[in-house]
Amino acid sequence: MIVFSHTITSRLRYILDFVGKETIGGQFKFTSDPETFRDYNGPKINYGKQPITEAEFQIHNTELLFENGISEQRVKCFETNGYIGFFKTGGDFPFDIFAASFYLLSRYEEYLPHQKDLYGRYAHENSVAFVQHFLHLPLVNIWIEDFKKSLKSKFPDLITHQSQFKFIPSYDIDEAYAYKHKQWWRTLGGSIKSIIKGHARGLSERINVLSGNKKDPYDAFEWMDGLHEKYHLNPTYFFLVAARTGKYDKNIAPAKKAMQNLILKHSKRYSVGIHPSWQSGDKRDDLKFELLKLGHISGRQIISSRQHFIRFTLPDTYRQLIDLGIEKEFSMGYGSINGFRASVASTFFWYDLGKEQQTRLLVYPFCFMEANSFFEQKFSAQQAYDELQRYYNVIRSVNGTLITIWHNSFLGTGELFNGWREVYEQFIYSNEF
Repeated sequence: MIVFSHTITSRLRYILDFVGKETIGGQFKFTSDPETFRDYNGPKINYGKQPITEAEFQIHNTELLFENGISEQRVKCFETNGYIGFFKTGGDFPFDIFAASFYLLSRYEEYLPHQKDLYGRYAHENSVAFVQHFLHLPLVNIWIEDFKKSLKSKFPDLITHQSQFKFIPSYDIDEAYAYKHKQWWRTLGGSIKSIIKGHARGLSERINVLSGNKKDPYDAFEWMDGLHEKYHLNPTYFFLVAARTGKYDKNIAPAKKAMQNLILKHSKRYSVGIHPSWQSGDKRDDLKFELLKLGHISGRQIISSRQHFIRFTLPDTYRQLIDLGIEKEFSMGYGSINGFRASVASTFFWYDLGKEQQTRLLVYPFCFMEANSFFEQKFSAQQAYDELQRYYNVIRSVNGTLITIWHNSFLGTGELFNGWREVYEQFIYSNEF
């Protein structure tokens, strides 16, 4: 299939590569020459406002893909074919699907002036997906499914690509153990806090765990292994290995033998990645240390990452990760609400708007994190199950990729998270992967 445009820009190439992969399973051909387009013997898309041939699929273009730099865009949503679209134009499709998809995948709105949240992150309340009530949908995938139907209607012999549904379970190991293997002063401080607050049960549990009479409530690792074996899952683990503990970095020190053994054990069975500490967001050398440390302990080159607290800023964080050799990035979601931050349930290469170029960083967007359900949305375990099932159903309907985030603490035996382990296994048991 060939696409005509009066100008071939890096933005246009980028989004057509993505749409081509999802639509025909490969790349579109490009041309800015009307004669070449006219003479092409096969399905063709005219991305322009003037028709060239009768046998063409025409999408009237907006100007976004031909601009340089970042400026406020007029994003006016409307309903069409049962879903929301924007950048409404004429032609054989009701809106400029290429420009609208680019706007969402590039995270264009995150480069515009915006309000930060409590943790200095891009607040989900700023996003068009939240404001227009489609945050719960992989809208780009839905658009592409409808786009394929429209193309087939115009070109009945066209063979379109059918993606395969995938499930990638992933885990953030922020705090491997609740009580074990911590510095003496952290243990003492925690004990004193329990006494002051009158948490006799917590103090008793700590004593029983440290004396070897009870399993640490966050130690769910054997149970997780059993789940993966039973249901043939291939998860990815992200380990936080901060050199220093801090307000938001509470994991066991990577110098501890127990922590090293835990990492090594998992690196032999699963994919592992870095979970950059909160501190590393302010100190580049900290992230470099953490990557080298995790690589040394695991015996692997670390090419995957997910930011702790989903703390990242575009383009700076992603550029830094690329410079340090990261190839797969799993942070594309919100740490404040579940949903589709980039409105997509497919992997995609990050486009650096500042440099106007596609990068080699492959983004793996997640839509569900149990900590969002519990802490931010105040859901019960059953409500979280229902929410997760809705994400499964909608992603399955577009043959996308479902990526979930869980923590070992939620899957352990702590009283605070009663029922969450059972909900996770019920979800795995009830669905096809």
